[in-house]
Amino acid sequence: GLALLPLAVPPAAAPPGGCPSACYCVATPELVQCRYERLEEPPKELPVTVHNLSIAGSNLSILHPAAFAARPLPDLRLLRLRHNNIQTIEDMALQGLPALRTLDLSHNPLLWVAAGAFAGVPLLRTLQLNQALLAAPLEDQLALALRNLSLQRLELAGNGLRALPAALLPAGLEELDLRNNSLQRLTAAELRILEAPGLRGLRLTLGANPLSCDCALRPFLAWLRATAARVPDARSLRCAAPPPLRGAVLLRLRPEGLACAANEDGEPGRLETASYVFFGIVLALIGIVFLMVLYLNRRGIKRWLHNLREACRDQMEGYHYRYEQDADPRRTSAIGTP
Repeated sequence: GLALLPLAVPPAAAPPGGCPSACYCVATPELVQCRYERLEEPPKELPVTVHNLSIAGSNLSILHPAAFAARPLPDLRLLRLRHNNIQTIEDMALQGLPALRTLDLSHNPLLWVAAGAFAGVPLLRTLQLNQALLAAPLEDQLALALRNLSLQRLELAGNGLRALPAALLPAGLEELDLRNNSLQRLTAAELRILEAPGLRGLRLTLGANPLSCDCALRPFLAWLRATAARVPDARSLRCAAPPPLRGAVLLRLRPEGLACAANEDGEPGRLETASYVFFGIVLALIGIVFLMVLYLNRRGIKRWLHNLREACRDQMEGYHYRYEQDADPRRTSAIGTP
């Protein structure tokens, strides 16, 4: 293996076929770094013996076919392309790199990935796409581009993902980095995908996701307790919602203590909201029917109110008459005389 030494050999000191002028080599031409040199295209005439190539802070924009191999680089194993404003990766962009095992495209605003973008790198095992899928939804494009690869590690941290990217999980994948996304939980359907025969050995990291600790989390919590070894950061996972459980350690929660603020499909409040809407509609219909009955029977109701008023008047007159009779002193004295 190569030792990364602090010594930087200037281009003039490099042997023939050494570092391009915009880059520098560390210790030997086997490790080439091109940092913040504002390159518009990948450097030409790289040393054939290069093992690791790192380009950062440039404006590569489009990776054309055979972008890094004016001549084949049979020993290149690691290619880091962070922060290069890469937006498009065309077919056969990595042609001429048959030994490439690690490709880092993190922190690039990818907009288009051709179906044959990764053709020509059959040994690629690690693909890093951290904060690279924020500019456009690329899951379908990437699924086509990765279909013939045998990836072992896939990094998708910081991409705002709200669900497990099932289409990007090839059989045999060993590590998946989903940290710092927008996952509230893994649903029962997503957990079944993780239990598929080709993914039972997959380890995934889930830290810094806004986990919602309601009753919809119960399947994921049960799976996490049963397979904690598959989630290296399981003990550090914490709740982001609801407020009473914010900051609570996930593995310390009891399933029966998780309130149902969401339905089992993970859509907050839909069932409760639907119940209230249905109840409101029923009340409104009852009110409409009542008003229609009143309107259709308005004459009968008016007659009934008139009769009720007359009956009350007759009753009151009867009470008044008896009161006057009882209060008449002549009648009282006449009753008292033998």
